[in-house]
Amino acid sequence: MVTRITEGVKVSVDTIYQPEYSNPANEHFMFAYRVNIENMGEYSVQLMNRHWTIFDSNGTKREVEGEGVVGQQPVIEPGNNHEYVSGCNLKTDIGSMKGSYEMKRIADGQSFQVNIPEFYLITPYKLN
Repeated sequence: MVTRITEGVKVSVDTIYQPEYSNPANEHFMFAYRVNIENMGEYSVQLMNRHWTIFDSNGTKREVEGEGVVGQQPVIEPGNNHEYVSGCNLKTDIGSMKGSYEMKRIADGQSFQVNIPEFYLITPYKLN
């Protein structure tokens, strides 16, 4: 698990390879990732947008942007967290993701960026 704190918002990410949804012979490797976003600050915040940069080991880079996460724009109160699970497919058995969330403080409407730490997507057999 990797973790990063930006402006009082802690983002932790854990990954798992999903062999049942993968087909290595056809260069299709599916990974799930669980993100926990914890508001360690004193103000309620809302996750407005996401931006991901996805890399695989053949040099391919993809950018993904959109509103919220998994169809939600959650409000996270001080001391609370929001957790979600999503997925990513790669054409190689090793890759990585990193990105940012655009957050908004509810009290004053001020937007700020929260960094998502880089994490690796690696099939278990590559770790041996």
